[in-house]
Amino acid sequence: MEEIEKVIKKLPSPKTPVPDGVSASGTLTPELDMKIVLKLETWLKKSFLKKILSNTMDSEAHEKRPPILTSSKQDIAPHIANVSEMRHYLCGCCAAFNNIAITFPIQKVLFRQQLYGIKTRDAVLQLRRDGFRNLYRGILPPLMQKTTTLALMFGLYEDLSCLLRKHISTPEFATRSLAAVLAGTTEAIFTPLERVQTLLQDHKHHDKFTNTYQAFKALKCHGIREYYRGLVPVLFRNGFSNVLFFGLRGPIKEHLPTATTHSAHLVNDFICGGLLGAMLGILFFPVNVVKTRMQSQIGGEFQSFPKVFQKIWLERDRKLTNLFRGAHLNYHRSLISWGIINATYEFLLKII
Repeated sequence: MEEIEKVIKKLPSPKTPVPDGVSASGTLTPELDMKIVLKLETWLKKSFLKKILSNTMDSEAHEKRPPILTSSKQDIAPHIANVSEMRHYLCGCCAAFNNIAITFPIQKVLFRQQLYGIKTRDAVLQLRRDGFRNLYRGILPPLMQKTTTLALMFGLYEDLSCLLRKHISTPEFATRSLAAVLAGTTEAIFTPLERVQTLLQDHKHHDKFTNTYQAFKALKCHGIREYYRGLVPVLFRNGFSNVLFFGLRGPIKEHLPTATTHSAHLVNDFICGGLLGAMLGILFFPVNVVKTRMQSQIGGEFQSFPKVFQKIWLERDRKLTNLFRGAHLNYHRSLISWGIINATYEFLLKII
């Protein structure tokens, strides 16, 4: 009724001649007064009903309209989280691929020196006699092995570090060291690929098999254990080298000149990875010599690490210089290789 009174007050005063049903003083007769009130009440009810219906339809349409920003964020968030969780694995895999494609010929020269104890010039001459066709012979196993193991190395290290920090209350150094050892141990699952790579690079086995499939088939008849020949030096090398690599990578980079551009960051990452790789390559060089000798054998007795090391030591006249033959090339290869790996990994980590 309050709304009706407001409308009545807004009605203009009659300036026309007094119609029927209106007294001379301007007041409405009771009969006409009731008719006007009823008509006005009916009109107002219709007007209010239309307004209510209009407001209701607008609000419903607004509710049905998809909230673009909110829903898109909710839909995209899980995918962003998944990419963020997997990016360490992806960056490690791409870094390994880049490295193997560039440094494989150098690795092959080094392999010949480790296996036969020959000079760099003689190893290069061997590869020249083998021809360009055989230069990248055996690249598939290290490509598969390195892309997989480096993906696990970087990815598992990050995941295990986070997991151990949540469940174990130990110093940061101990937690990260344990994560590095566990990541290196997991990498050893793919030892068969490293084993086949050794066989394919040894020219003594060129007439036995010509590709990765044939090499795997040749080992099959000797049982599953034959695929994991040389596992002990692989576990030792992977575990301790991971601890040193991840433990020293940060401190070394902090001591380098402060980078202010993307290219400067790339150079610092290359230097940091290269220095670490070169140091670890020299430190674990004798371990790799023993591993190569163990894995170049097909069938026969499974000799222990100390026994094989003693045999090599005697063959090389008990001289440390002969044991480290090829170490200078390994130093340069590791410098380039781990520089590429670390720089590629850090670069991709920033853009993914």
